[in-house]
Amino acid sequence: MDPSGRMIEAGVGPQTRQVLENIRAVLESAGLGMRHVLKTTVYMTDLSKFAEMNEVYGQAFQSPFPARATVEVRALPKGAQVGIECVARGG
Repeated sequence: MDPSGRMIEAGVGPQTRQVLENIRAVLESAGLGMRHVLKTTVYMTDLSKFAEMNEVYGQAFQSPFPARATVEVRALPKGAQVGIECVARGG
């Protein structure tokens, strides 16, 4: 969802970008950044679109990359195609 609460309809790539921007904003509000992310879990409704998600995802992180699990799920809230949760640690 974008900051106004609207679902991004454009597909896996744009939705992945928005999710990562949302994560970045939450981290920044806590005084952290993407470098503080230790692990992510990516939920996708269609793993055949993994490459599209992965291309965008890879632009969000630098080495050392966080651990990641990616799983296919039947559905996500509000018809989303991608959801990402992360664990981050300050310091």
